[in-house]
Formats: sequence, C-alpha cells, structure tokens
Amino acid sequence: MFTTVNAEIEQMGQMVRNFVENEVEPYAQQIEEEDAIPQHLIEQIKELGLFGMSIPEEYGGIGLGMVGKATVLEQLGRTHNGFTSLISAHTGIGSTGLVRLASPYLKNKYLPDLAAGNKIAAFALSEPGAGSDATNLSTRAKKQGDKWILNGTKHFITNAPVADVFTVFAVTDKEKGAKGGITAFLVEKGFPGFVVGKKDKKMGLRGSYTAQLIFENCEVPDTNVIGEVGMGYMAALKILGEGRIGLAARSVGSCDKLIEMSATYAKERIQFGKPIASNQAIQWMLADMATETEAARMLTYKAAYLIDEGKKAVKESSMAKLFASDVFNRVADKAVQIHGGMGYVSDYPIERFYRDARITKIYEGTNEIQRLIISRNVLDEY
Repeated sequence: MFTTVNAEIEQMGQMVRNFVENEVEPYAQQIEEEDAIPQHLIEQIKELGLFGMSIPEEYGGIGLGMVGKATVLEQLGRTHNGFTSLISAHTGIGSTGLVRLASPYLKNKYLPDLAAGNKIAAFALSEPGAGSDATNLSTRAKKQGDKWILNGTKHFITNAPVADVFTVFAVTDKEKGAKGGITAFLVEKGFPGFVVGKKDKKMGLRGSYTAQLIFENCEVPDTNVIGEVGMGYMAALKILGEGRIGLAARSVGSCDKLIEMSATYAKERIQFGKPIASNQAIQWMLADMATETEAARMLTYKAAYLIDEGKKAVKESSMAKLFASDVFNRVADKAVQIHGGMGYVSDYPIERFYRDARITKIYEGTNEIQRLIISRNVLDEY
C-alpha cells in the first residue's frame, strides 16, 4: 500500500497553494471574463518552475515523480480550471512522451525550453473521426529520404493556439494499424505545411484554448520521431495513463475548494432564522461531498504511487480518472444546490466550476472508455 507524501513534496504543495490563493485567485474572474491568462501569472509560473515539474533536473526541470505532480496539480485544481489546464496539459501529456520516450537529441533540444516555460507543449491524438477510437487515425506519415511527410487533421487539441511543440500521432503502416503501424512525431510550430486552426468556442475552461491542427505535406525531420517507428499507439497509452492521474488530482483539488466554499456559505446563509448549515439536508450533502472526495483522493494517490514504483497502473489510472471526474461533477452539482440562486450566477465561482467540471468526463479518454479499460483488466485478472 502507498504511503504519505514526503516532507519536501508537502512543502511544495503548500507553496503552490499559497501561490494559488494569493496570486491566482484574485484574477480568476478576470480570466473568465477575458478568456485569457494574464501574462504576469505566466511569468510567475516560470519563476516557480511549474512548467518543468515533470522534466528531469538535468534538463532544467524539477523532476517530480507522479506523486509529486499529483500533489501540485491537486493544489492548482483549487483555482480557475482554465489556468490549471494550461499547465497540466503542458507538463502532462504535452511533455511526458519526450521525457519518457524521446532520443537524447530530442531531449537536449526541447526539454530545457519546455522546463523554463519558454516553449509550450501540446498532445495531438484526437481527430474528427478518431476520438475514443484512437486506433482509427486518418493522419498519415510517409517517409521521404531523411524526412516524414504528414497529412491529416487533429482537433480539440489543448494548448494548440499557444503551443510551440506538438506530440503528433500518425499512421506509418496502415496494414499493421495500432500494432506497429502508428508513430509519434515531435512537430514544431512553423514546420512547412503545418497550420493551427481557429480557437474553439467552449462551454468552459476559459483561458485554456483548443483548436484544430492541419497537416498538408508537413515536413518533419526523421530525427523528430519520438520512440520507435510504429510504436506510437503504445506510447500514447503510456502518456495518457499518467495524464489521467493528473486530471484526477486536479478534480480532487476542485472538489476541496467547492466543499470549502459550500460549508462557509452554509454557515453564513440564514433562512427561517438559522444558518442553512443546521438543516440535515445540507449536512448530508456536505457529508457525501467530503466522503466521495476523500475516496477519489485515495484512488488518485494509489495510482500515482504505482507509477512511481514502476508498476503497471493502467486499471488504477482509469479508476482514478473515472471516479474523480464523476465525483467532481456530483460535488459541483451539490455546491450549486447549497448556494441556491447564488450558485447559478456567473459573478461567483460556483457556476464556473460547474461548467468546467463537465469536460473532465470527456477528455483524457471518456468515462465510458475508462469503464471498458477497467473491465478488460478485471476480466484478464480472473
């Protein structure tokens, strides 16, 4: 069984929490209204080293393990989810492939700038015809001399409008398909034949941008293959597994913040001559919110611990993502109910959390896909 985090990680978690409460929260409503993250907050993220939390120290990063990353992301989850998404997409699925699988050449070329936040990373797997069915990619890559020529379209790519480097998956052998026929490439913004589409208009996650990526005879150097040719699908699964734990941690942090706001409001809101916190209906909602959040936290850190131990954690990562995102949505719903009309007004953060919670059941693999992954692992075990 996993143990508690060490003192150094706890200290870092507290530092991030202080940053969130003192520096980010005062601008949360501004981020929501302007759909943009103030540049001074980006600079502060750089100073704290958070863009490099998952990048090894030898490349200028902090080199946190999965438990450390979960600790940081949990605290970031307490504030604006669009702000948090910029960081988590960069440090998670955006750069994990480079850290885990890339050649020394690619690591030396890209990781220092990614760790410093001088370049932003993105992960490009989803396509108009290949969302949950990630094996059905239509983007193709053909070898020509010392280059690969990419053609196809990706969509809903987080950080796309602001990213400088992209981990892109393309079919290199149609006959082999997912079993040896998909390859991962590191594509730079500015490569010939590569265009980023317009920003998507979304329900939530303002300040975090998604867009299409369009490849029309895009030239990618052979040296920019990530890992082995043909092994891209397995790489994607490894990257997504860690990303799911990060999303679960963020969801837990958001739940904590919603519980805190709901309990405070319930003690202050007077109806029929007494605080609504004295009503059993409110108490039971808070009890369910707190209990489910704690269960989600335990699943999240167990999966993170297994990753750090070098163990297979496919099932556990999916369990953490599935449960934590479902809990986030239930907690957000109860928080709106406790706040009543105030929870439905956009001037207050409850409404924002409610909208932002919904996407967590879709990205990083839909919750229906998580159930398939979990069930298949259970059937294989018995």
